[in-house]
Amino acid sequence: MAAYTTIDDPSAYFKVQLYTGNGSANHAITFDDTDTDMQPDLVWIKDRDDNIAHCWFDSVRGATKVIHCHSSVAETTDTDTLDSFTSDGFQVDADTKVNTNTDKYVAFCWKESATAGFDIVSFTGNGSARTISHSLSAVPHLMIVKSRDDDDNFMTYLHRMASDPETDKMKLDETVAIADDATVWNDTAPTSSVFSVGTSNATNKSSSNIIAYLWSEKQGFSKFGKYTGNGNVDGPFIYTGFRPAFFFMKRTDTGSNWTMFHNRSTPGNEIYVSQDVNVLNDEDADTGYNDVDFCANGVKIREDNNDLNASGAPIIYVCFAEAPLVNSEGVPCNAR
Repeated sequence: MAAYTTIDDPSAYFKVQLYTGNGSANHAITFDDTDTDMQPDLVWIKDRDDNIAHCWFDSVRGATKVIHCHSSVAETTDTDTLDSFTSDGFQVDADTKVNTNTDKYVAFCWKESATAGFDIVSFTGNGSARTISHSLSAVPHLMIVKSRDDDDNFMTYLHRMASDPETDKMKLDETVAIADDATVWNDTAPTSSVFSVGTSNATNKSSSNIIAYLWSEKQGFSKFGKYTGNGNVDGPFIYTGFRPAFFFMKRTDTGSNWTMFHNRSTPGNEIYVSQDVNVLNDEDADTGYNDVDFCANGVKIREDNNDLNASGAPIIYVCFAEAPLVNSEGVPCNAR
């Protein structure tokens, strides 16, 4: 019998870290979990107390290069933001986006690894439909692509967002509904070795430097799918096969926020929404309220609002694990 998961310790590849700013240069953030050390390749930081930008940094572009998932603005170089990726964390400087004194921050951190299904790809656009190689050795299920040089949207692909997702586009930095657009992915589904881009400036503008983040689902570690809202506070249960650490979703049929939850905000199963991260497409600070339960094997929706659970609404989600439901030795984990 095959093992349930090959990733017994999700924290070796993904971590959620809370920290408090001190307003000083060279502020080292060490991951405070007791599991495996991890040097991150993608760090996403958000100030939870103030209306201020989401900041994305990755090891391919370099630590001081920042893009903002709530905005189409091009990449900037800011030496006062993230200084370095360290062996078990990262170091920030004194910029208010990452280190205001006494402000509370959350950081979502991934390690690039085919084992965990995450790859970062940098390429230069040429304006013509083409394929781009990746190193997942598996079909990407989630792709986020951003021009580094231009004020273009974060184009987002999720394999469950439509019956033919390669023909459509979604924008991580906006609330708009899914829309048909052949120029983004060239109406071509990704494969285990390449993904396709068309003539869109957002994914393939001639001479523009472009960054792509690709994830493939891994049993017991990540799950990307879709559920249908029921318009009730006793909302749907979404089976993931693991206890979630990070969960975000977007209604696809109309304009709505990308709403995000994580496991570090409250000590029990009930999780607070980060209304900053409420929206990936917004700078707002946290205004937490209990909306969902994180369970040993998935997510239970406890809210009837239009973004999370409108009756009959198709809602896509992305989820990463805190612990698998059953590890490779057949040992189950427990809810918190």
